[in-house]
This record gives sequence, C-alpha cells and structure tokens, in this order.
Amino acid sequence: MARPRKPLLSTDRIVGTARTLVDSEGLAAVSTRRLAAELGVSGPSLYNHFRTKDQILEAVADSVSAQVDLSMFEDGRDWRTALHDWAVSYRAALRDHPNIVPVLARGPGRRPAGLRLADAVFGGMVAAGWPAAQATSIGAVMRYFVTGSALSSFAGGFVDDEAAYDPADYPHLGQAHLLAEQQEKIDERAFETGLRALLDGLALQFEALRGERGGSLRG
Repeated sequence: MARPRKPLLSTDRIVGTARTLVDSEGLAAVSTRRLAAELGVSGPSLYNHFRTKDQILEAVADSVSAQVDLSMFEDGRDWRTALHDWAVSYRAALRDHPNIVPVLARGPGRRPAGLRLADAVFGGMVAAGWPAAQATSIGAVMRYFVTGSALSSFAGGFVDDEAAYDPADYPHLGQAHLLAEQQEKIDERAFETGLRALLDGLALQFEALRGERGGSLRG
C-alpha cells in the first residue's frame, strides 16, 4: 500500500503555520525547530524557503499587511473618507494579529505588501492634492496612530479590583475597575475619537493649503 503523501512544503504553508504560532503563543514561539515539528518536516527543509527566524517573522508581518483593504484609494472616495476607511481596515488586521504588531511597527522594510500599503496611502494623498512632503507625513502619522492603538489596550490596562482604587489616593477613578470588562467597546470608541480628531486636524490643514493655492486642491 502506498504511503499517504505529506502536504507539500510551501512558503504559504510555512507562513500560515508561523502566523498561527505567533497569534497563539507570541513571537518567541517561532523557531525553525518548532516550525519543522508543526509542519512535520525536517528542519533543514525550511531553509529552501527561509534562512532565518527573522525572515519568517517578516513574512508573517507581510501576510498581515496583505489583509488591509486598499480599494478606497482607487474607487473615487475623497481623501478623508479613504484615510478613515483604510485606518479602520488596518487596525482590524492588527487587532486580529496583535502579537506581530511590534514587527510591523518597524516599518515596511522590503516587505511587498507593506510597501504596497505605503504606496497606496502616499499616492492617494498626492492625487488628492497634498504636497509630497505632507503626504509623507500623513502616512507616517497614520501608521503611528494605528499601530500604537493596536500595541495595547487602554481599558485592559486597569485591574478589575475595586480595592486598587482607593478614593483617598485616586478620587476620580471610582469606576476604573469596570473598564476591563468593557475593553472592546472602550478601545473602539477611543480609536474612533482619535481618528476623527486626527482627520479634523488634517482637514483644517488641507483647507489652509487650498486658500494658499487659490482653491486649486482637490477635495
């Protein structure tokens, strides 16, 4: 009787397995030895696809960047709506894979999906009429904001022990022990509040630029 064939080892299969490990156990769980065991292959066979753990983590990070929707920069949405919708999609991808955020926060490097993301944001802003230097700054500040929001939870940082918030020491934190149980709601609301404030500020800058250029910029 013929032996059952093992699934062929592929880059996608390695990255998918590594992503699952990162999601469930964190960055430290990934090693060539652990991945080989999870995949049912010998360690050296991985080297046909990746030479180092860092290369694997870079590929995992790029697979998460590839989940971000970029269509809003191509379908005619105005720049503010496009930035908003992109930021929501970007944060959703990071929220689903929070353990890889420290790798993503380093920037796109040579990662193809990460570079396509940066290209789409920059191109969308320039097409809307933002000067190149300011379009670069917008891409940077949006990345800071989105990745920062995904690195940790504000509400989750408060313990649910009422005794930890003695009113003699913290007179305004009488309800702080309730924050953790509403973590998702509070963090989502905080993200939307910050995003609207950020976009409001950019809109004021855009209107000022339009005034300087006699209203020639595109909305």
